[in-house]
Amino acid sequence: MIGRRRALAAAGGLAGGAWLGAPSLVAAQGQRVLRFIPQTDITSFDPVFSSTQVTRNYAYLVYDTLFGLDRDLLPQPQMAEGAVADAAQQHWTITLRPGLVFHDGTPVLARDCVASIRRWGGRDAFGKLLMAATDELSAPDDRSIVFRMKRPFPLLPFALAKSTANMVAIMPERLARTPPHSQVTEVVGSGPYRLLRDESVIGARVVFARHAAYRPRDSGALGWTAGPKVAHFERVEWVIIADASTAAAALQNGEVDWWETPTPDYLPLLSRHRAITVATNDSSGGLPIMRFNFLNPPFDNPEIRRIVLRATSQLEFMHAMAGMDASLYRTNVGFFPTGTPYASDAGLSTMSDTPDLEQAKRALVAAGYKGERVVVLGPADRASVKAASDVAADQLARIGFNVDYQVADWGTVSARVVKKEPPAQGGWSVYFGIWSGLSAINPAVHQSLQGTGEDAWIGWPNLPELERLRQSWLEAPDLAAQQQVARAIQEQAFRDVPYVPLGQFFAPIAYRKDLTGIVPGFPVFWNVKRA
Repeated sequence: MIGRRRALAAAGGLAGGAWLGAPSLVAAQGQRVLRFIPQTDITSFDPVFSSTQVTRNYAYLVYDTLFGLDRDLLPQPQMAEGAVADAAQQHWTITLRPGLVFHDGTPVLARDCVASIRRWGGRDAFGKLLMAATDELSAPDDRSIVFRMKRPFPLLPFALAKSTANMVAIMPERLARTPPHSQVTEVVGSGPYRLLRDESVIGARVVFARHAAYRPRDSGALGWTAGPKVAHFERVEWVIIADASTAAAALQNGEVDWWETPTPDYLPLLSRHRAITVATNDSSGGLPIMRFNFLNPPFDNPEIRRIVLRATSQLEFMHAMAGMDASLYRTNVGFFPTGTPYASDAGLSTMSDTPDLEQAKRALVAAGYKGERVVVLGPADRASVKAASDVAADQLARIGFNVDYQVADWGTVSARVVKKEPPAQGGWSVYFGIWSGLSAINPAVHQSLQGTGEDAWIGWPNLPELERLRQSWLEAPDLAAQQQVARAIQEQAFRDVPYVPLGQFFAPIAYRKDLTGIVPGFPVFWNVKRA
């Protein structure tokens, strides 16, 4: 964790305008500063170490990537000037754009990129697949990155354009040498903004300043993370406001410009406000999941996981998380987001919006459940995830689990969920997260489908058949073949239950109408202007 001053009080204090008395926020008035309420505070500043969306969102302010994704989710050069592959797609050369500079004033060199790719490849699911197919990765000169592959890997630009959690953040070689399972202790990127550590306060605000030496691309269409990244604001300030009523008041009063995740009960009020726009900006939606700890009973038993799956009503979760407006959610959702190339109906008959909980209770006894304590973690300061954990704790208790529902702040939950110890030693049993649809768009980026045991994402499932199918997807020759494999992956996932899919929802953002140029997708801060 980098050294930010600890706040003695959270960013509450908005009453009576006292909040605007903070020196950095007084300066925020006018055209130069964008004020943004993120979904939660940042608990990790390392986008390779952390798999949270809030860390990914922050990282795109500070770090740049070799490739980005356009509006069609196709990779486009970003820091790269271009990439050339031989006919067999086994020898790739990526050339850096000239003049790229890190925030510490040092030039971005190919060896920095190589070290960053290697570090990411030791942590990320897609990165591991890429590195397993790589025979040699080198930097023969300051602007050339060369991959020599063991076998054809046409998805290489897609891997380096990964725009989900654990993105390929390029950092100086001295920092990229940090082991991937340890956090970097310094934040140095080459992106359009730099982090101001001395002005950031835990639980209150995170402050960024425009990187004057940043050179946007001079061509290309703006997409998700592709195209010219032009920073129009001198500063971006993330204001941490956990209380929804306080956040809504701050947006209405013009004290902040943009609220990432307004709660459903405030959407009608904000929609009626003449100076506020409410819009669904991320068409990929959010995919909430119920994740099990595979290392300890009872969820090391696949039949018990399947019982929970069959007892889950996605409709109940969606009503709790997204409200009653059916246009804002989907049920009957499998392991890939609806409306995307790899979504299918395979295995969906396993689930129902009206499950038989009494039958599930009997099945749990028959499966050998011995009354083990089930620790369900819930974050007090993330409304949508807290809603999911509330529903699940009740549901699990109703079908006969010995539920110990523990609620804490998001930082505490995030620290605890990496523990592999049994619940009696401070571990956990059930955890909830929300992946963006983009994070689950295909089997390679979908970390929750990774089944590599203790090397997998939290929960640590060991699912060899699922891993075999993921490798088959990588080797599939065309879209039709990939779709066939993805269907088999979903069928296998309904047998293995790496997690329980809880539906898909589309969370609107709310922002002041004088903001223009917000790029579709997750929150990025280039191209945004004040009219």
